[in-house]
Amino acid sequence: MAKTEYRIYVIELSKRVYTENAKFRNANPQFNGVLQCLYVGMTSKTPKERFEQHKTGYRNKKGYKLSSKIVEKYGLYLRPSLYNHIGPIATRAEALKKEEALALELRRQRYAVWFN
Repeated sequence: MAKTEYRIYVIELSKRVYTENAKFRNANPQFNGVLQCLYVGMTSKTPKERFEQHKTGYRNKKGYKLSSKIVEKYGLYLRPSLYNHIGPIATRAEALKKEEALALELRRQRYAVWFN
């Protein structure tokens, strides 16, 4: 059986998320409106497959929603130039750390970023 690998991905969001979503706005006091609004995630699927799941409101077999409402409503497209430098990651725990590290780095660069 193939070992699961995780990937980090970045989705550009409509800037409407910043004006319409108070939680998003409050999480990004550094945002000055110049750069984009982004969602950073990690997945065991391809970034393209995961983006499609977000946009269609994917639920698992038990009915739990596994897509982000923010991406479902505001997601525009993948931004591979912001994550292609990060190769496959061996463990879920390591992927979660890498997801947070990339999200915080993008915030330092003054993007508005959402991650879980």
